[in-house]
Amino acid sequence: MQFIKDRFNYLFNSTKGLILVAIAMIAIETAIFGMVSGPMAEFGVRDVIVRTLGMKLVEAEREGRIIILYHSIAMAVVAIETYMITSLLMMKEFYKQAVRVLITVGYILTIIFGMGFAYWGHNWVFHGLFITGLSLIFFAGVLLVIALWPWNKEYYQPEKAYARTKKGVDVERMAFFATALTTVLSSLFGAIPGSYYGNGFETFMAQDIIRLPEKTVMEYSVIGHLHIMLALIAIMLTLIIGCWLNFKGILHKIAMPLMILGTIVLNLGVWGVATPLEPVAHMIIYVGATPAMLAALFLLIWEWGQLIREGTSHLQKPNFGQKISALLHDPLRFGPLWQMLFMNFTTSFVGIIMAVELDKIFRLWPALEERIELTGHWHALSAIIATIILLYYGDMIGLKGKLRKLYGWSIIILSDIALASVTVFEMKRLFISEATQQPLVNTLMLLMDIGLSLLLVLLAIVLIWRLLDLFKRKGRWTEEVENELSEEVEK
Repeated sequence: MQFIKDRFNYLFNSTKGLILVAIAMIAIETAIFGMVSGPMAEFGVRDVIVRTLGMKLVEAEREGRIIILYHSIAMAVVAIETYMITSLLMMKEFYKQAVRVLITVGYILTIIFGMGFAYWGHNWVFHGLFITGLSLIFFAGVLLVIALWPWNKEYYQPEKAYARTKKGVDVERMAFFATALTTVLSSLFGAIPGSYYGNGFETFMAQDIIRLPEKTVMEYSVIGHLHIMLALIAIMLTLIIGCWLNFKGILHKIAMPLMILGTIVLNLGVWGVATPLEPVAHMIIYVGATPAMLAALFLLIWEWGQLIREGTSHLQKPNFGQKISALLHDPLRFGPLWQMLFMNFTTSFVGIIMAVELDKIFRLWPALEERIELTGHWHALSAIIATIILLYYGDMIGLKGKLRKLYGWSIIILSDIALASVTVFEMKRLFISEATQQPLVNTLMLLMDIGLSLLLVLLAIVLIWRLLDLFKRKGRWTEEVENELSEEVEK
């Protein structure tokens, strides 16, 4: 009994354990339901999985299944970010524990009963528990907003090296607060349309209605919800990485107000999509995205400068090669910010260019090509967020030496090969005709499959290693439990 109690305490009462459980849940879900995707159907894998697991897949319900799948994975990612926030920032112990309990129960209910309802027949008790899980996550978000209130004097920033107001209010905490608050509010843009099921509102995929000349307020609301929630998850992760790396100095003082401004304006633009302001909403979104992206760039400049200085501190006049070597020495510190930079070329810039040139270029393409670009854009952003989380997790569990380098560079290289291939595949119509595209498409699909498959194999190896460690009496997990209090900020 003590064996189970100790491990349960690690998995559900420590930051590293909670993150491990959430990553494992996402990995299992991705492995199982990835086997019923379109590419797997071509190889006959889908039929085997469906028959073996007894799934009930009705083609007319495909959109609903996919939406529940997306929400299940997204809630686990939100939970991981929440665990990181409650670990990194000071807050009252009550709020920390309440938020963690609510969001843990919430995302587990969402995954188990949401997927049970979607893929194994429609047991409406399961659907009720799925909604219950989402509701608990929403309530956890409300409590997190309260816990992050930056104008509490207990949380004022005493050090001048960090961004703060004249009275000492922590501007970085204000950025966390603004992001958490707007995330809770923006979730309503999906919840309200969802509450109209059975009253004229039907499930749809955003990419399927892109060329409809007229869209309802509910449809605009769902489209806005999709975009802003992904953006806010990325913004919150940027703040988390900055806090982890101890971002400070003049660039920190510039970046944090920019992040707050960008977050607020970006949300106002997306909210405007579902209002009569829709014609100008996209322009507001561009204005909001720019300062947020600049803030991320300042974090990158600062941290890469730190890596170079630390790695060349023993040299009087390091040359260019020595600086690059120092920059690349630790993939788990270099990687998250490289992935953010890489994200701009594979998702952010692509999305902005597409929006700006929508009518001049992209709407002249066949609808299938525009649909491919949109779908790839959202999936690529989600995948990059996942890789950044995995890199940070590698540092959290204390990977060192060759294992640290192998883990870090494998994630970076494999994911970048896959995502670069996705980007070229999305935009191929800009430089190659449909009649001559097949050799390029075959190559890109092969690179995508290799990159993603090997990345999933790497994740599986890590999870198996962590599982085997749990069976050891004095495994790594015991050290993590013992070091939990010393590694986290005192509450």
